[in-house]
Amino acid sequence: MQPITLLTGPLEVNTYIMSGMRPGECFLVDPSDAELVRDTMKDLGVKPTHILLTHGHFDHILGVAQLQKEFGAKVCIHAEEADALYDGRASLSVLAGMEVPPCHADVLWQGGETFEAAGFSIKVLHTPGHSKGSVCYLLEAERILFSGDTLFRLSVGRSDLKGGSERELYESIAYTLFPLAGDYDVYPGHMRKTTLAFERQHNPIMRDWSAGLW
Repeated sequence: MQPITLLTGPLEVNTYIMSGMRPGECFLVDPSDAELVRDTMKDLGVKPTHILLTHGHFDHILGVAQLQKEFGAKVCIHAEEADALYDGRASLSVLAGMEVPPCHADVLWQGGETFEAAGFSIKVLHTPGHSKGSVCYLLEAERILFSGDTLFRLSVGRSDLKGGSERELYESIAYTLFPLAGDYDVYPGHMRKTTLAFERQHNPIMRDWSAGLW
């Protein structure tokens, strides 16, 4: 059971559609093209119960307001990022010269919550560094991790934007993600998928950072 991956928005965000647990239901991760997501869900015969956001940067939330309006799906984001859904300065859309249709969250995370979406049990991992309220979504039974812009294949997210912190980013990966037991398929916010085992062993940025600790 694997998510459908769509490239959406001007910065080619990986939007994920996860279904298969309950007939007709799915959840979405970081939808930035409402029309493409809607058409794909129609082909799959599913509708979203939840819209899960890894953080509030504009390139990850462009399609949220329209999909929330059309389907009544619960929009979920960390409390530190809530204002990004209606404030262009918080989402950084002002810097990009773009307008994001505004909306409000239905669920605000603190980190550590476990909840159910479309029949899947999901845990929220607070992983600050790319932004203050960045989170990853962990599906333990399916061995899937949606890592947003925290962890990429052989790389990590940038930490030089407002609310970012290089130290927090590296610590989030080293002390929250890498200690997870066993292996997971990692579905990031950009670029191709990877695995947690591969990144533990081969990620050059984390290897160099860890070496500097000793």
